[in-house]
Amino acid sequence: MSIKRCYYETLEVDRTVNDAGLKSAFRKLAMKWHPDRNPGDKASETRFKEINEAYEVLKDGEKRAAYDRFGHAAFEQGGRGAGAGFGAGFASSFSDIFEDLFGMAGQRGRGGGRERGADLRYNMEITLEEAFAGKTAQIEIPVSVTCESCSGTGAKAGTKPKTCSMCGGAGRVRQAQGFFTLERTCPGCQGRGQMIEDACPSCSGQGRVTRERTLSVNIPQGVEDGTRIRLAGEGEAGIQGGPAGDLYIFLSLASHQFFQRDGADLHCRVPISMVTAALGGEFEVPTIDKAKAKVKVPSGTQSGRRFRIAAKGMPVLRSRQTGDMYVQVVVETPQNLTKKQQELLAEFEKLSSGATQPEAAGFFTKVKDFFGARGTA
Repeated sequence: MSIKRCYYETLEVDRTVNDAGLKSAFRKLAMKWHPDRNPGDKASETRFKEINEAYEVLKDGEKRAAYDRFGHAAFEQGGRGAGAGFGAGFASSFSDIFEDLFGMAGQRGRGGGRERGADLRYNMEITLEEAFAGKTAQIEIPVSVTCESCSGTGAKAGTKPKTCSMCGGAGRVRQAQGFFTLERTCPGCQGRGQMIEDACPSCSGQGRVTRERTLSVNIPQGVEDGTRIRLAGEGEAGIQGGPAGDLYIFLSLASHQFFQRDGADLHCRVPISMVTAALGGEFEVPTIDKAKAKVKVPSGTQSGRRFRIAAKGMPVLRSRQTGDMYVQVVVETPQNLTKKQQELLAEFEKLSSGATQPEAAGFFTKVKDFFGARGTA
């Protein structure tokens, strides 16, 4: 006579475990020891049965209380047996394990023949100016559309699809395997629930054909790189009259010769002469709206300084806000100097003092102090 293991030990839990912990332990062990994951292993099948027997008792409040008081004797001698097979309780507790093992969630009742068409993706590149102003674009795409000859049924004109005799129109069939039943897609109709005996010659029974379509796409102001636009129902037509999928337009922005974008703000770099930086001046820059903006440079401007031009950036998508434009000046060092120019710069250098170049003077003073400190150490 074999001795039964403690139900708590079988499920590898403490006696104080709550319902959530009990269910979690059961799911983990049931998936580990399921016969389909251990084909031909009798020990796994036995262990699997023990796990289910233990869970059937402990998940029920009254049975668990009786087991805690009397042990296995509570279900012997005519008691409410826990191991007398797998009844309705087993089916309910094991339904979620089915979904974990076989990925069957949401697949039942698929029959009817109408299958949704696939979603489509279209990549479109636009300029920064188009993203600023918005536009309406015309695109041509090859797409599956409903077959006109059979109106999407897939059957030859004058005929109709018939209910699948294998699944009775359910789209799924059941198959007994050991002590439980598996449900899978009907191999006769591929889950559609219908069979076409005389296929439409125009679409070969698919209910759809490929055509070139011209679509109008509205691109709003302020779109950014990577923006996705959805056109509902403009994807592939469904199989045998099913609903059409959607078309997704993915936008990418072409690089610009002048501007770099950062969200709603625009940035540009403008080279200026050493003289303009030293004495001051002004220059004009183009803006994204095809206008011009004037930038005033104060005397003593250093390379890298930024100037902000308010509200000359990009519009913010679906709002009335607008970003700013930032102009960064870069002081250009003179090149290819004539002898006269070199002499003048050399003379300027002799006349220069710490007041004209305070940052350089301060730096080299620190360098001198640094080496002086080292010499006295």
